[in-house]
Amino acid sequence: MCGIVGYVGSQPSLEVLLAGLGRLEYRGYDSAGVAIIGTDNAIHTAKKSGKLSALREHLAAEPLAPGHTGIAHTRWATHGPPTDLNAHPHLADGGKLALIHNGIIENYVELKQQLAADGIECVSDTDSEVAAHLVAREYRETGDLTEALRRTVNHLEGAFTLLVAHEDQPGVVVGARRNSPLVVGLGQGENFLASDVAAFVEHTREAMALGQDQVVTITADSVTVTDFDGNPVEPEHFSIDWDASAAEKGGWPSFMAKEISEQPDAVANTLRGRIDETGALTIPELDAIVSDDDIHRVIFIACGTAAYAAMVGAYAMEKWARIPASVELSHEFRYRGAVIDRHTLVVSVSQSGETMDTLMAVRHAAESGARTLSICNTQGATIPRGSDATLYTAQVRKWRWPRQKPFPHKLWRAISSLCRLPLRGRQ
Repeated sequence: MCGIVGYVGSQPSLEVLLAGLGRLEYRGYDSAGVAIIGTDNAIHTAKKSGKLSALREHLAAEPLAPGHTGIAHTRWATHGPPTDLNAHPHLADGGKLALIHNGIIENYVELKQQLAADGIECVSDTDSEVAAHLVAREYRETGDLTEALRRTVNHLEGAFTLLVAHEDQPGVVVGARRNSPLVVGLGQGENFLASDVAAFVEHTREAMALGQDQVVTITADSVTVTDFDGNPVEPEHFSIDWDASAAEKGGWPSFMAKEISEQPDAVANTLRGRIDETGALTIPELDAIVSDDDIHRVIFIACGTAAYAAMVGAYAMEKWARIPASVELSHEFRYRGAVIDRHTLVVSVSQSGETMDTLMAVRHAAESGARTLSICNTQGATIPRGSDATLYTAQVRKWRWPRQKPFPHKLWRAISSLCRLPLRGRQ
């Protein structure tokens, strides 16, 4: 899953973009790049394979012109190896247009052949560069970047988030999404686009979640959203209830080490407010979609380390709730022909809420009649918005256990046993 950041405002855009990419490093990537519209109204780019630190070193040696509009990207290679040439952004229209892309354009070979027939040759191995040249072609015809992107996305098949900037329209960034994440950060005299709110939470807590097949245009003072046909859309607004420190390593050598160390507090914080004075656990999100004896089977779906967490959940479900439970890998779930119906609860586990295989598995479950619950810690993400209910995990914060009302000891023992964590002297 690539990291994407866009910015228009009064701050130096390069600083904002690089900081945003830094908070998206947890996604994994093999190259990084930025494109800035400088105060000279020209596009300036830099991109390097390897870690973000390689890009920073390159920029320290060869600084870009200052500017207040830009887009930035961390790539996880799909089409073409992780090289400087294949890193994003990709340029078109004689270097005046820059584009970044998350996802896979499935019909890019056909589109690339059409471009070649028109005398337009791609210099990279990526599917993404094809989109850049298509937008540029439409821009030359329309003279409007938003309309050019709208026309382009209607020719694309697959999953994509696209951000584009053009030096003829300084102070404007346009984005579009289909089956891939894109959120808007709403600032004062500045606005942001990103694949995850972590990229801009340092600057604003107010955000909008873009829906499927929508196009967004941001300037420093405005945000305009339409569908792919140009019809106005009112996106969902939400507030982010955690700060930038939660998206950083906090002195740990890796995000994995940090998150392992946070497990006891993460579990406890998530349960806080869900336990009454008798020690009983209540989950209103789940109560809203199921009733007693209504669920005959629970299927957990997840990828990667989330699947290991789901295994613990399935173990707990059978041990304590005595309901048959299993774990399915998201990328296999749709093709296995699992027997599911309205008595099946499908629980998706995804930190980002944007894991594509898990998203498609959730949609398959819903189409098959199952009820869906997502466990996630990213507000405004696509998987929660596509589920019947969502259980958001709480971000880890420093807090003290209350002396007057101690955390129920038996419950903590059960959680600790489940997670294989020490009791840490809780009484």
